[in-house]
Amino acid sequence: MALQDIVEQTVAGFGYELVEIERSAGGLLRITIDLPWAPGVEQFIGVEDCEKVTRQLQFALEVDAVEYRRLEVSSPGIDRPLKREQDFERFVGEVVDITLKAPIGKEAAAPGAGPVHANRKKFRGTLERVETADGVNWQIVWRDEPAVKPGQKVSRKRAPAPLQVLGFTLDELREARLAPIVDFKGRKARATAGGGEVQV
Repeated sequence: MALQDIVEQTVAGFGYELVEIERSAGGLLRITIDLPWAPGVEQFIGVEDCEKVTRQLQFALEVDAVEYRRLEVSSPGIDRPLKREQDFERFVGEVVDITLKAPIGKEAAAPGAGPVHANRKKFRGTLERVETADGVNWQIVWRDEPAVKPGQKVSRKRAPAPLQVLGFTLDELREARLAPIVDFKGRKARATAGGGEVQV
């Protein structure tokens, strides 16, 4: 049986969702799992969840003679990858980092927004879902504000940078992840920031 199938069956058998499988140098096999999304419910993957999946995966991989030197099962963390349509639905309103497969190739912008410069592939902005006659489309919205140096005062009269919007399809993406933004102001942690990881 293929590695993808073995891992998916094992993870789903415990009621979890497979986020990503990675093979790294030195024989590391990294499996990222999450709890299925339930709108309005915040759930976190814990160490016990990772241990349970690790034990079963060790057995399943041995039965199918899958070679690896080290197995790591973990939660997605704050820079969770977005792979499927459901992931994008789940994280509407969050700040995401996207990388396009190809540069946009021309100036592009939504009406009333600032220009998106040609040959750019990487963007960070707030993920939005847009329903059109053609179905569901995705876009990110951001402002390219100049960086503020430590101790620098910013005038309240300064006009904000123009709003920029980029629409995209999932087929156009090389990679999409939640932006790893850490909040030190005591606000509620993002729902994916669970702390589970087990290595063997």
